[in-house]
Amino acid sequence: MSSEISIKVEDLSKCYQIYDRPRDRLKQFVMPRLRRYGGMKPRQYFREFWALKDVSLEVKKGETVGIIGRNGSGKSTLLQMICGTLNPTSGQVQTTGRVAALLELGSGFNPEFTGRENIHLNAAILGLSSNEIEARFDDIAAFADIGDFLEQPVKSYSSGMVVRLAFAVQAMINPDILVVDEALAVGDEKFQRKCFARLEELKARGTSILFVSHSAPSIIELCDRALLLDHGIRVMYAAPEHAVRAYQKIIYAPQEDYRRLVEDYAIADRVDGTRESPAAASSRLEPAKLDLATFDPGLVPETTTSYPSRGAEIDSISILDRAGQVVNILLPDNIYRFQVTGRFRQDFSDVYFGTHIRSVSGVEISGQRHPADGQYIESVPAGSAFKIVYSFRMSLLPGVYFVGGGIWSANEPNCAHRIIDAMMFRVAANGKQSSFGYVSLAIQPPQLEML
Repeated sequence: MSSEISIKVEDLSKCYQIYDRPRDRLKQFVMPRLRRYGGMKPRQYFREFWALKDVSLEVKKGETVGIIGRNGSGKSTLLQMICGTLNPTSGQVQTTGRVAALLELGSGFNPEFTGRENIHLNAAILGLSSNEIEARFDDIAAFADIGDFLEQPVKSYSSGMVVRLAFAVQAMINPDILVVDEALAVGDEKFQRKCFARLEELKARGTSILFVSHSAPSIIELCDRALLLDHGIRVMYAAPEHAVRAYQKIIYAPQEDYRRLVEDYAIADRVDGTRESPAAASSRLEPAKLDLATFDPGLVPETTTSYPSRGAEIDSISILDRAGQVVNILLPDNIYRFQVTGRFRQDFSDVYFGTHIRSVSGVEISGQRHPADGQYIESVPAGSAFKIVYSFRMSLLPGVYFVGGGIWSANEPNCAHRIIDAMMFRVAANGKQSSFGYVSLAIQPPQLEML
């Protein structure tokens, strides 16, 4: 294996034997032997369930890879085999260096032991000597931040405290490979931010990270690549924004289109696993000199993804200025309107609309919903046309952004229609910038006093 690769998975598969009745397990143990002894062809008394089938991937040192897919797609099975806690049916896994894993909440903890004792136990299992454990103990305890509970049995902990302690042990030992499976969803917002900051530190030090999450923004923002699994097969291993869009399109597809979409994506992945990122696409669209005209015909996204229509359809998404003109070059602090038009093809109940703005990397920066969260439009008859307008003041910093929108219902089908990256716009610069990031919160220049 190359020195640049920390994880190499080749044709990895895991098959489980499913027995319909307990006695079939005994038959499987005895009858094939008897039938072979009698010169007859053995019979199989179980059904095969392939949790993972011929999955391959490589993870470079210092690379963060997100793993996404619906429940039952094989994500946890793959991670367990990479960590060595589950044996594959076929294929092989190679890893380099110390592997730390946060697979299940509290896994590896003895509930009768105190937090302090579990820190020593887990660190020792991970290969640290007594001196190394003592040298890092204070950092682990400070990161977990569970106070006097450190001296109490883990069985008395809340789920949040368990994940704090578990993550602190795994992340503070500076592993070469860190595997995190959904556990961070349990912590509060402040602790989640603390964890993500630690992940960024580890990544900068060269730690490879495998990260499972159902949060699309987290996958896009944190990961270098993403692996999309479906029913145990590799659908796509690509830039995270591409994998997330494919995942969202698959989970919202009608049943008759679902299998075709998965097969199409898997074929494309086998033919060409490399895809152009939105950053590269948008850089080609940037003119050599900034044009402050109100509309640039070259601002057309190459990443538009329209979900299958399920009873409603969005016809257009546009941005209008105060004069009602369609624009895609916007000026800071000006007032604009998102306008979405479409129609309903069938009766709907408990309907709501939404629109969002994403960055070039796919991070969802802002959005609006109508009606407000928890409220719905009770009834919409088939044949109804709609036009919904969202007003906003442009507070984004200069750059290129993408707009999408959708129609949802609290009932099935939940997503009537949705379009990702329906259009793109540029926020023009109007002078030198003192802010950075995505949004300017400044209301006046900074005030400096030299004392």
